[in-house]
Amino acid sequence: RVFLTKEQDAELFNLRTVEVPQKVKDRAEVIRLNTAGWYVEKIADHFHWGEKTVRQVLHKWNK
Repeated sequence: RVFLTKEQDAELFNLRTVEVPQKVKDRAEVIRLNTAGWYVEKIADHFHWGEKTVRQVLHKWNK
């Protein structure tokens, strides 16, 4: 599970409104959903991604 500071959460939330690729916005939302308590399986289903892809996004963030 990922934990964010208030600043990190605000930065990821603000990515929704700036000109960045959709891929970046989706990854930011994956991280925020995991922080909110969503399980990998539920996030994967929500984005129509594989669980492995979601885990990769979360592991990259933790690094």
